[in-house]
Amino acid sequence: MSDAVLRGLAGVDGGAVDADIALARRLAAGDRAAMEEVYARHARALLGYIRHRTSDPGLAEEVLQETLVAAWQGAARFGGRSSLRTWLIGIARRQALQAVRRRRLPLADGAGPEGRATPDTEPESVMLAAADREELAAAMRGLSPLHREVIVLTFVYGLSYPELTRCLGVPLGTVKSRLSNAKRAMRAALAGRGGERG
Repeated sequence: MSDAVLRGLAGVDGGAVDADIALARRLAAGDRAAMEEVYARHARALLGYIRHRTSDPGLAEEVLQETLVAAWQGAARFGGRSSLRTWLIGIARRQALQAVRRRRLPLADGAGPEGRATPDTEPESVMLAAADREELAAAMRGLSPLHREVIVLTFVYGLSYPELTRCLGVPLGTVKSRLSNAKRAMRAALAGRGGERG
C-alpha cells in the first residue's frame, strides 16, 4: 500500500502531512527557521500537554526544551505516518515520563481540560460541555493518570483514534476501551457532584 493510501485510511490529510514532511526535512537539514516554525506552531500546545503530565512547572519547561531538541535530532526519522503534532506529542510524552522517573515526581493531578471543545454528541460529551470548570477539574483529579491522559489528548488536543494509538503506543482497542472508561468515570464523577449541589 502506498503512503497516500495509508494516510487516507488513518484519516490523515495528505497535504498537511506533505507539509509536515517538508518541515521535518528542513529540521533534519539543520534549518533554524524550521525549528522556529515548529516552536511557533506547536510549543504552546506541547507545554500544555506536558504540564498535564508533570507536577512541576519548571520541569514542564525543561521537558519542552528536551522535546524540541529530540525532535531536532530525530527529524530525519519522521516518516509522515502521523501529523507532525502527533509525532511531537509522542516525543513529549516519552520525555515527560523519563523526566518524572528521573526526579521521582508524582504525575500532575491535572487541571480541567482547557482549549477547544470537540463536536461530539455523545451523552458524556454533552455533560462535559455543560459542567463548569471547577467540576471538570475535580472530576479530572479523580481519574487515573492513564484515563486523564486519554481525555486530555482527545478533548483538548483533538487527537483521532489512529493518532492516539501512535502517540500512546497501544492498540486501537486499548485506546477505545481507555477512552470509554475515562468518559464513564468522568460522567460518574460529574453526576455525583451534581447530586452534591442539588
